[in-house]
Amino acid sequence: MTHPTHDLVVRGGTVADGTGAPLRRADLAIDGDRITAVGDVPGTGGEELDARDLLVAPGWVDVHTHYDGQVSWDTLIAPSAWQGVTTAVMGNCGVGFAPVRPDKHGWLIELMEGVEDIPGTALHEGITWEWETFPEYLDALDRAAYALDIGTQVPHAALRGYVMGDRGGDHTEAPTPEEIVRMGELAAEGIRAGALGFSTSRTVNHKSASGAFTPSLTAPAEELHGIARAVGATGQGVFEVVADLDDLAGEFAIIRGMAEVSGRPVSLTVLQKPVRPGEYREVLDLIDAAVAAGVPMRGQVPTRPVGLVMGLEGRVHPFVASPTYRALADLPLAERVARLRDPEVRARVIEETEAHKAVSPLTHFGAAFPLGDPPVYDPPADQSIHAVAARTGRSVFEVALDAMLVDDGNGKLYLPVMNYADGDLGATREMLTNPHCVPGLGDAGAHCTLICDASMPTYLLTHWARDAADGARLPIEFAVQRQTSATARAVGLLDRGVLAPGMRADINVIDLDGLTVGRPQMLHDLPAGGKRLVQKASGYRATVVAGTVVTRDGDDTGARPGRLVRGAQPAPA
Repeated sequence: MTHPTHDLVVRGGTVADGTGAPLRRADLAIDGDRITAVGDVPGTGGEELDARDLLVAPGWVDVHTHYDGQVSWDTLIAPSAWQGVTTAVMGNCGVGFAPVRPDKHGWLIELMEGVEDIPGTALHEGITWEWETFPEYLDALDRAAYALDIGTQVPHAALRGYVMGDRGGDHTEAPTPEEIVRMGELAAEGIRAGALGFSTSRTVNHKSASGAFTPSLTAPAEELHGIARAVGATGQGVFEVVADLDDLAGEFAIIRGMAEVSGRPVSLTVLQKPVRPGEYREVLDLIDAAVAAGVPMRGQVPTRPVGLVMGLEGRVHPFVASPTYRALADLPLAERVARLRDPEVRARVIEETEAHKAVSPLTHFGAAFPLGDPPVYDPPADQSIHAVAARTGRSVFEVALDAMLVDDGNGKLYLPVMNYADGDLGATREMLTNPHCVPGLGDAGAHCTLICDASMPTYLLTHWARDAADGARLPIEFAVQRQTSATARAVGLLDRGVLAPGMRADINVIDLDGLTVGRPQMLHDLPAGGKRLVQKASGYRATVVAGTVVTRDGDDTGARPGRLVRGAQPAPA
């Protein structure tokens, strides 16, 4: 009887190795959780994956997720596990669940519910609260096994509340020098225990469910720089910042100062805003100048527009201001659809919505589009419901209701808000190809009823490496490098993101021609019956984490080789 030479062999695929090197045909040998050979691999594997005519790439490293609560109840880590992600970094935007005093559980849940649109009822029921300090939180994560690796960061809001008490929840309250020192000590303690970094938010879009602004909104430079110095003294960790940058020069100086005083990398969210559509170029120029001066900074950018997905089961859609609709809102979907198709009810809903159109998202944000299956994220202007209404002489709200009632009431509207001011993806491409930017902002695990962007890593391939027009299309090897080695290095994970001997055996085997994401669907699978928008993908023939196949043709194998990643990981010797 012939014994296998390797634990797993991926045979005959077209390899994009994560470095940006040209595609080549090769086999991969995996033993344990490591790649041991790339090339013509003789012998056999205990398991073999036939990758002929398929793309073989490292697993995606998603640096911007919000699974901080979900890790307590979901070991699959969906929807990221459905999208080829093998490492997910949470704790972004300054929100999370540690450190926390026992009387502040509800406050942190309220904050996460408001900032990231995760149902508070699900968080109350699902989170186990086995911790108070950040190291204890990491220990709790370390006791579980997942379908993919997870890493996390120390969130500024939780730190403020832990050190400053009730004052910490008020962004206008400045900490004392002693409190700044204490916050720095605790942030450094979290980094030494295994946090990948520290995150903070300076945007008015982040509010608690109570309506209060995020606690870090106007944190003074002394506070941020004091924390940054303490983290810098560890010689480890990164910083993640989301900011409005209304005072571009002043705010950027504060954020750049975090990198300057710490010597540690800072990533800053970069988006094209509809109100200042050209400002993103100024931000990119400031990042480029910082890097040229030796200051470690990166932009964190989306792979497509960030937009609202509106359906009848969502929290925000055009008809929520209609009293007639609100009276129907709690009915089962099928019953609600039947009532909305009644001519009299339909007419009242549209008439009432017209009367309240000043508060409608269709009025406030601009053009919306029917979101088909598969969804299109760069629709032409003449396909918007506004354009259809103008052509047909109907009300915008009548067209919108028709679009939402298709497929038994599961129709969706897509309203691109960021990165679509020009009506195309030019700004997104400019950001993605900037050498100092990495993909992020998919917010997997968050925005459960408003946004559905966890599929952004898949979109980087389907659109930019396959479907984009000539002249805009990006090389496959470049797109893969952006979502693997580039993102991994952005958070200090040098042991993954490249297919080479000694590296982590995190691998995607992909039918690129068949790769697609479906239309967002609403699932009611969160604790306490909470609902969330998700997308599934087709075309991932296999996803391998630490040498173990975790999904095969989109199906969960039940394997859970993923673990907490404690801190930065060195490259293999």
